[in-house]
Amino acid sequence: MTVVMAVVALLLALSRRKQTRRNREMDAALKSAESRTREAESRTRFADSRTREAEAREERLRAEVTHLVSARLPAVPLHLISSHHPIPGLLNKGQAGPEDAELLDSVLTRVSEMVLKERRRVDAAARAALRGASQDSQALSYRLQSELDALQREFTGSRHLTHRMLAADHLNEQNLRLIQRTAIVCGAWPGHVRKDTYVAELVTGASSRLRGFDRIKINSRIASNVGIVGRAAEPIAVACAELMANALEHSRDDLAVDVGLIQSGNGNVCITVDDAGKGMTAEAATRGARLVSADTHDIMLTELGDPPSQGFAAIGRLVADYGFHVSIDHSSPYGGVRAVVTIPPNLLASIDEEAEPPSAMAPQAAVAPKAERRPSSVPETPVDDDEKSRTPVPDSADGLPQRRRRGPAGPAGGLAAPTYRAPDPERSLKAWSEFQDGLESGRTGTDLEETQ
Repeated sequence: MTVVMAVVALLLALSRRKQTRRNREMDAALKSAESRTREAESRTRFADSRTREAEAREERLRAEVTHLVSARLPAVPLHLISSHHPIPGLLNKGQAGPEDAELLDSVLTRVSEMVLKERRRVDAAARAALRGASQDSQALSYRLQSELDALQREFTGSRHLTHRMLAADHLNEQNLRLIQRTAIVCGAWPGHVRKDTYVAELVTGASSRLRGFDRIKINSRIASNVGIVGRAAEPIAVACAELMANALEHSRDDLAVDVGLIQSGNGNVCITVDDAGKGMTAEAATRGARLVSADTHDIMLTELGDPPSQGFAAIGRLVADYGFHVSIDHSSPYGGVRAVVTIPPNLLASIDEEAEPPSAMAPQAAVAPKAERRPSSVPETPVDDDEKSRTPVPDSADGLPQRRRRGPAGPAGGLAAPTYRAPDPERSLKAWSEFQDGLESGRTGTDLEETQ
């Protein structure tokens, strides 16, 4: 009995031990399951947060793309025309990531390059078409000019009809200037070859191409034989005509435009055009200075306005091709604009006035005032050259040689020095009256012969 009880007790102890071990294993498994559950829940929460972040980023990117398409890309063509039309930035610059911002900016850069390339292609095609049409019209205008000139020389009709022919010739000159300007802006050459031309004659001829040329007052202070080489004569005439036209247009009809011709000490000839208009704003002056500089080859027709202002652009092309200089960023003495055309010595020439006399319509050069000599208070006796060379030069108190005062030298050979004689208005009037009477008598005689 005792043995049985001992066996039963042993079995019970073993069973309890197994149950305890099993409970421990179940507790460990339960704790492990709970830990895995917590990890899974943490991963789920992390995945949810990443999903929400991705959705938010996608929403922001969608909003930026919408802003790019609706606002930023349409501003690119306007910004390429003028910097006054800025391109809007990112919609949410602080929230956009650097990769997204770089991607969107690269789209803008690529679109700008494509738009600019296409605009240049279209502009080149438009320039070619305008250049061809302008050159054809320019050639016809030159032919019409030749016909009108021949008709004026051959025809001896009434004064009224002659006046009408001269008016038609002047209208053709104005039309020719506009056509020539368009052709130059489109890349053509001026279309007219000149020989070496006097500066005063060239400026006078340039003013005759304009409506209101009688308001232009030309004052020359250069030598009468100074001219411009043939290859640069017509380009400089075009530039002067455009500057004078701009001065006439921006000043009242009762105000004169002063044009001055002067030669500087370094050999340059400067042509100044002063108007009494309202002047230019700082923005307009900056833009004009950029147009008349030699860096205007990238200017497109669409950047010249509507209708296009071609004068400064034409001057810029001529400056780049022929090497003279134009500035318009100064104020005139009358509060308007002063434009200066600077012609370097390599574009100047000396013309023989006897072989090719200047035009009677060209302004005469003004004579510089003579400096008055101060009379010497101490009379001086004439001294021979040999005696002058032997006479020692007195020194000053500090040992430096002093310059000896010399009297004015008389003219060699006893001949008086040539003096300038001012033109006599009455004599000039008499000469022109005799010329007009002779012209009228010649016309009358020709008309009588034709009548008989």
